[in-house]
Amino acid sequence: MARRCADVGSLGSHFESLTDPRHTRNRKHLLVDIIVISICGILCGAPGPTAIHRWAKSKHEWLANYLALPNGIPSRDCIRRLLLALKPEAFQKCFEEWITSGVECDEAGERRLLAIDGKCCRRSHEASKDWGPLHIVSAWASEHGIALGQVATEDKSNEITAIPQLLTRIDLTRTIVTIDAIGCQKEIAQQVVTGGGDFVIAVKDNQPKLHQAIVDVFAEHLEHDLEELQYREYETEDAGHGRIDERAYYLTRLPKNFALKTEWPWIKAIGYAVRLTQHADGRETHDVRYYMLSRYLSGQRFAEAVRGHWSIESMHWVLDVNFREDDCRTRERTLANNLSWLRRFAITRLKHHPLNESLRGKMQIAGWNNDFLAQVLTGHYL
Repeated sequence: MARRCADVGSLGSHFESLTDPRHTRNRKHLLVDIIVISICGILCGAPGPTAIHRWAKSKHEWLANYLALPNGIPSRDCIRRLLLALKPEAFQKCFEEWITSGVECDEAGERRLLAIDGKCCRRSHEASKDWGPLHIVSAWASEHGIALGQVATEDKSNEITAIPQLLTRIDLTRTIVTIDAIGCQKEIAQQVVTGGGDFVIAVKDNQPKLHQAIVDVFAEHLEHDLEELQYREYETEDAGHGRIDERAYYLTRLPKNFALKTEWPWIKAIGYAVRLTQHADGRETHDVRYYMLSRYLSGQRFAEAVRGHWSIESMHWVLDVNFREDDCRTRERTLANNLSWLRRFAITRLKHHPLNESLRGKMQIAGWNNDFLAQVLTGHYL
């Protein structure tokens, strides 16, 4: 019998409020048993219901220490049907207490950074039904490495409507929300501020007037080396992957004569970030990005917000490389959504285990070592 280093069975308490969508005559297996098994299987690298079932069969004795399993291990079809029937919003809400404990913000501390971005599940398309790939818009606590929620949409252009849905599920109090240019919308900016948060949103040509107005402000003062502009700045230098990146961040309060001040009353500051890259072959490249802010942050915090947004892109990379999400051929939208959420949750749990191993290494150890898997699940480390 496996040594109990943590009570894995207690995790089922998080799902006691979840309504079982199955007909009573089809409930051979407990709802919480199937969910805990699914979470464990995904943590160990299982891509879907079939692999989750295989993993559970091989771990039957260990699982029996913690779960009721009145009729043994559920079949792959049983796991699939449940994950297909669970409403994603209700399912994600059950994880709320489990995950938010790691992102509590001290009233006297810095506002937490919350990155929002979309990702395409490329092989989830269905030509016979004229379905394109599924897009998932996620919320990611940048500094804590924690997934806070997601919304699925049928098309990348619908991210504009998915972002407000996602924001309604999250407590924005004392939060700085970072969004790429697709989220540069008046309704989104207003929603963040109304919800008690602040924003740092990239501005590009999808808002041509606003973009040009910000460019003009800085262009005018750059002619005089910013001597007549009150601003805050922060600089960094990083070396790696055969290149050197020098970054400079500048922000200033919104000028009183700003052309679009009335149209965008939530903007209190504007900024831009410059990156100069020296490549190993001697080439130099650079790019400039512009931002609108609802608060006049310090130069360092502005830099942290801009750079912190990269962490959600890193999480998307992990989903594709370690969990092979892009290769997943799951076509049912609800099933794909729920599996995608479990992968994001798995990243959260694995990243927070203190073992000095890569995330892939932790996945492998979790599949081999029952005690380590229990530690990842419960957060009780030996």
